[in-house]
Amino acid sequence: MNENEKLEIIVKALDSKRGEDIQAIKISDLTILADYFVIVNGTSNTHTRTLADEAEFQLSQKGIEPLRREADTGNTWIILDYGDVIVHVFYKEARGFYQLERLWADGEQVDISQYLVKEDMHED
Repeated sequence: MNENEKLEIIVKALDSKRGEDIQAIKISDLTILADYFVIVNGTSNTHTRTLADEAEFQLSQKGIEPLRREADTGNTWIILDYGDVIVHVFYKEARGFYQLERLWADGEQVDISQYLVKEDMHED
C-alpha cells in the first residue's frame, strides 16, 4: 500500500469520528523522519483516544500495523508511526500548545478535501 492510500484511510477514519481540523503535511523534503504528518485534534481525552484507535483499526483491517504507538498519560497527544506517515492526534489545547503546523510550516500542505465528508453529511 502506498502512502497516498494510507493517507486516505487515515483521514477518512479521523473524519468518520469527527476529528477536528485534519491536516496533512508533506515533509519528505525537510526530514528523514517520515514523508507525511497527519495532524488532528479531538474535543476531549476520550475523543482523542477514539480518533487514534479508529485510524489504527482501519489500517489494521488492511494488514498495516504501526511501527510504534506513543501516548502521554492523559491522552492529550497520541502518535501513530507508520514509517512514511506519522499521525499526531491531539487534545485541542495540547495542539495549540505544541503548534506542529507552525514548526513544520516549510512543509507542503496536502489537499485532503476529497477524503472528507461535508459537515452536513455526517450522521448523528
